[in-house]
Amino acid sequence: MIKIYGIKHCDTMKKAIKWLNDNGVEHELHDYKKLGIDQATLEQWIAQVGWEVLVNKRGTTWRKLPDSDKDSINEANATKLMQLHTSMIKRPVLDTGEQLLVGFKAEEYQRCLKP
Repeated sequence: MIKIYGIKHCDTMKKAIKWLNDNGVEHELHDYKKLGIDQATLEQWIAQVGWEVLVNKRGTTWRKLPDSDKDSINEANATKLMQLHTSMIKRPVLDTGEQLLVGFKAEEYQRCLKP
């Protein structure tokens, strides 16, 4: 089962979920604003795509962090910060079981999810 991670009310999430629904792709939503995200999942994602891809440096959560946190960011710090501030994780994260797609691009979803 394809799993989509993010925050249900995020506009990008809404677009991704609409695409999945419109294209008949069954999926399960994991709203990490409500359910959180565990360290093991984050570590698995980081191993696949790197922490730099997962950290949303454009969002308000990142901008509100103290400069000391931003200046000392590394894999270990990023993992802790993403667990504490799930809004810091780029959205959506789509786990197909074979690959991880971070962010929403209809063309990428089409290429990866449609035979």
